[in-house]
Amino acid sequence: MNGMKTAMLLAALTALFMALGFMIGGPRGAMLAFVVAAGMNLFTYWNADKIVLRMHNAREVDAQSAPDFYTMVRDLARNAGLPMPRVYIVEDDSPNAFATGRNPQNAAVAATTGLLAMLSRDEIAAVMAHELGHVRNRDTLVMTMVATIAGAISMIANFGLFFGHGEDRPNPIVAILAVVMAPFAAMIVQMAISRTREFGADRAGAEISGNPGALASALAKIAGAAQRQPTQAAAHNPAAAQLYIVPTSVSELFSTHPATERRIAALQAMQPAAPPVRRHARSALDPLGPR
Repeated sequence: MNGMKTAMLLAALTALFMALGFMIGGPRGAMLAFVVAAGMNLFTYWNADKIVLRMHNAREVDAQSAPDFYTMVRDLARNAGLPMPRVYIVEDDSPNAFATGRNPQNAAVAATTGLLAMLSRDEIAAVMAHELGHVRNRDTLVMTMVATIAGAISMIANFGLFFGHGEDRPNPIVAILAVVMAPFAAMIVQMAISRTREFGADRAGAEISGNPGALASALAKIAGAAQRQPTQAAAHNPAAAQLYIVPTSVSELFSTHPATERRIAALQAMQPAAPPVRRHARSALDPLGPR
């Protein structure tokens, strides 16, 4: 079901891309848009991880250069039943993390130096488990491809009034509508993919780490800091924000993720209830001793 939904959403983005091309350049514009969209899909499929990692100037680490972080990811990947992904660190004070790659065999996970400095060990493990949840659920390729096509739609829409000539020139009103509406339509489709997948990755991350409370705590800490200080990559390319565990957005309506408060509430509901306190009995190790 998830695969069918993903295919339909990607097809919708491609169709939107073609419709925009038709409005701007007529039949030839639609054909050109189709060729460009197909080329982007193919290129992104094979190079999704390279695109994202280069965008962030990510530095690959191993058991020698970052032993604690690397070992943590290795143990989590084993818990998740996944091949060991490549591990990266991004030099950025903004706390965040992401995963990329076309499949679990070619996956990579990354965390910023800001995240590694801000969170506790349990919280870092829970965040990386969330990213491995995206890998296990095969979300990473789709999110990168959608971001690429949606970004291209917005780019072409912004320059739409300068394309087309002669008989292929569209009605100016139609062209203006295309310029205004296409980026919003692409955003809606992108949100439809990303919002549902974040809840799934949160559930998977809680299962992999065995600590939903730590993930909830991490989300609460990251959310405020990420809003105040977006990552450098997101500042230059807003489409990158939908890759992160917590995006940099000021409005839930236009965010690619569900509200952080809703995600935290769902994670807190996963925590087992604490056993009742038996006040009539005391442990022999009670520092207060018998009363």
